[in-house]
Formats: sequence, C-alpha cells, structure tokens
Amino acid sequence: MGRSRRPSRAVRALARPARRAVVGIPKSPGEIDAMAASGALLARVHEALTGEIRPGVTTLQLDGIAEQVIREGGGVPAFKGYRGFPGSICPSLNDEVVHAIPGDRALAEGDVLSLDCGVVLDGWVSDAARTHPVGEVGDDARRLIETTRVALERGIAAVRVGGHVGDVGHAVQTVVEAEGFAVVDSLVGHGVGRSMHEEPQVPNHGLPGTGPELVEGLVIAIEPMVNVGGPDVQLAADGWTVTTRDGSLSAHWEHTVAVTAAGPRILTAGGAG
Repeated sequence: MGRSRRPSRAVRALARPARRAVVGIPKSPGEIDAMAASGALLARVHEALTGEIRPGVTTLQLDGIAEQVIREGGGVPAFKGYRGFPGSICPSLNDEVVHAIPGDRALAEGDVLSLDCGVVLDGWVSDAARTHPVGEVGDDARRLIETTRVALERGIAAVRVGGHVGDVGHAVQTVVEAEGFAVVDSLVGHGVGRSMHEEPQVPNHGLPGTGPELVEGLVIAIEPMVNVGGPDVQLAADGWTVTTRDGSLSAHWEHTVAVTAAGPRILTAGGAG
C-alpha cells in the first residue's frame, strides 16, 4: 500500500548529501525469514487472484477470495481496518492509481486492474501489488503494465548494502521516463516490518548516491506507480481512492525487499523468498 509523501522531508532527504545515520529498522536474518513467510502467503493470494480476473467478476468478489486465502494461511489482512479501510485488497481500475475500495464494480474487457494487498503473519507485514490486463487491452495499456513491471525489477536490482534510496528511485525513473510515461511523485514506497509503514520513504525518482543509506537488514516496499499521462493525482470523494488528475491510465507494481549482503531478497515473490 503506497504511502502519502511528506514533501518537505522527502525532498530534503533526496537533495542533501548522504549521511551515515540509519533511517529505518534493520531486521535480523531470522526476522527476515519470518517476513518471507508472510510474503510467501501474500504471493499465494496474488496467484489466486490472477486466476479469477475476467470480465464480469466484481472487485468485492476478488476481495473475498483474498481474505479467504489469507485467513486459511493463518494470516490477517493487513489492509482491512487500517485507518478504517474496509477491504483486504485495493482493486484500482484504469485511471485509479491506488487505494480503491472493493465494491460491486464488475471488471470489463479492456480494463487495467491493479491489485494491492498486504498480509500480517505472526506479527510481520508483507506488501505487494501487481497490475493485470482484463482480457484484451490496448497498446498503451500493455506497454504501461510492462514498463511498470520492468521499472520495479530495475529498482530492486539497485538495492545493495551501502547504496542509497536515491539509487532505487533513479533506476525506476529512468525506465519509466524512457518510455514517455510519468512516475507519481506524490506517493512513495516505504519501510516494512512490524508496521506496514516504517521509515524510510522510497520515492520512485531520485539521484544516485542520495537519500537514506540502505543498510543490511533494512526491509522496504518498492512500488512504482506510473501514469500514461502526467504525474499529478487527486483524491476521490470516498477519501481513499487516488486517481490520475488527467484521467490517464495508471499501473502499480510492488514487492517487499530485504537488503542483504548477498543482494536484494524479494520476500513477496513466493517460494523460499
């Protein structure tokens, strides 16, 4: 689940020279393993949802499937009840960027559907999102979905001990802007652990070598949110759903990633993590 950015802090963090002070809560290897178990359950949720995406299915039906898989796996939906959010998933359609509320809307041929979900297992949070085409979609939609997925991959590849948050954002931004799309700069990724939103903030743009240091054991949610049009967004009347201001399509991909001496460890990819 994306975090609303506090502009003054985020801008200052990326603009100033890197400092040695640790920002965030590093986890031990055992704690990272526990987070990987949470992430593996979340990956199963996403796989179950993927198999149900087709025209006619409602976002509330998808929400019910997600909650059932989470609870059968011994977990608790991280989103449900979070600051009053009513669902287990955020099913965002077309020009909706993030945080849409499940309801009776039925999927239609050609829709772009972003599914964001979180799990709490044994007290540890995992957070991941994927964007899907519903049936056949247009060229812009296909390119948007793939570009956002690749941007996430490049952002993850930039994670290393001694690196910086700005390295991740720069990698994401480079991929997105090369395709003529825009990153949403008012929403950011975040640290993850016992809480869904920890420090540091992880913007999807930045300069290499800037921002908080990526120390061993830090766990972050990297989540490109990308628009076909401009970067500006607005909040809908429901108080949750964020949409593109210009009505253009948006996509969202996310993984929970641990910073380890061996490189980035994706905790929400399924398998052993």
